Amino acid sequence: MGNCHTVGPNEALVVSGGCCGATTKKTVIGGWAWAWCLVTDVQRLSLEVMTLNPVCENVETSEGVPLTVTGVAQVKVMTEPELLATACEQFLGQSENHVESVILQTMEGHLRAILGTLTVEAIYQDRDQFATLVREVASPDVGRMGIEILSFTIKDVYDRVDYLDSLGKAQTAVVKRDADIGVAEANRDAGIKESEYNRQMMDEKFDAETKIADSQRLYELQKAGFEKEVNARKAEAELAYELQAAKVKQKIRNEEIEIEVVERRKLIDIEEREISRKEKELIATVKRPAEAESFKVETLADGKRTQTILNAAADAEKIRAIGTAEATAIEAIGKAEAERMRMKAAAYKQYGDAAMMSLVLEAMPKIAAEISAPLAKTDEIVLLGGESRTTDEITKLVGQLPPAVQALTGVDLSQVLKKVPGAKA
Repeated sequence: MGNCHTVGPNEALVVSGGCCGATTKKTVIGGWAWAWCLVTDVQRLSLEVMTLNPVCENVETSEGVPLTVTGVAQVKVMTEPELLATACEQFLGQSENHVESVILQTMEGHLRAILGTLTVEAIYQDRDQFATLVREVASPDVGRMGIEILSFTIKDVYDRVDYLDSLGKAQTAVVKRDADIGVAEANRDAGIKESEYNRQMMDEKFDAETKIADSQRLYELQKAGFEKEVNARKAEAELAYELQAAKVKQKIRNEEIEIEVVERRKLIDIEEREISRKEKELIATVKRPAEAESFKVETLADGKRTQTILNAAADAEKIRAIGTAEATAIEAIGKAEAERMRMKAAAYKQYGDAAMMSLVLEAMPKIAAEISAPLAKTDEIVLLGGESRTTDEITKLVGQLPPAVQALTGVDLSQVLKKVPGAKA
């Protein structure tokens, strides 16, 4: 029985041994292989890139200056069958650290050997050439181990005796001096060139300004001519436009007048029709009802007048009859009253003062009734001032009686009383 083994493109699978004492080896990259149990050996070899950091400390150059150089190298196992077989013979079954250590020691040895043949300036100033030289010298040795140097670069170069610093300062001073000289010469040349350029610029500027002035003058002349022609054409166009506008306005005004005339005729026609309608409406709503009302009022007035006349005639006849009757009655009453008065006068004349006294006495109850009429509506009379006050009021009331009788009858009661025997006024 056996097993099937697979491997990726970054590894090499080495199958050795076999049945019946076979001595062949089979190498597979990125594939598979069959291995028999107990009689077949299967091993793997990495094909990945290995990064190495060779360091050479205090290695003296050709000038005896101790330098420390560090680099970075990228190496890997080559995949050509013969070189791969060589790598398998030397590194198969070894750890990756062991492989890197062998290659690193080989490269550091070549790096030391090359440092001893070069100057400090050559190493420091041309690191790429130095790295290329190391790669070219070390490639054959590592190639015989089936290893390929993919790249090698110098990472750092320094020393502990300040040689590089001194070299840098001297070089810096030289470079600075050359730079100052170069700057001064450049400034001088720049000043000269600037003066020349300024002169040329001013010449060109004056020529350009002269040409510009000539061109401006020609432009102004042509512009004036063009403006003159344009203004003339513009004035003609404006006059033509104004004339045409006036004609159009006149035509529009004529049309407007005709429209106004038509509108006014229409309005007049409408107004005449409205007047006719209103006249008919007035006749129907005002005149006819007014005439009917007038006829009605006249008829009623005639009837009322006739009635009033008849009523007035009747009333007049009635009043005349009543007046005649009243006049007859009054005449009879007057005659009777005259007769009575005549008889009273004869009696008064015959009896004299006694008749007058009788007349006064007949009038006294009436006078007393008229005087006592307001007192009849009084519940209580209070006279202030004591008994003398009451006497005074009564005396005053009695004293006012003769003038009242005289005012009512025309008879002076005091004069009459004087004529009565035994009476005192």
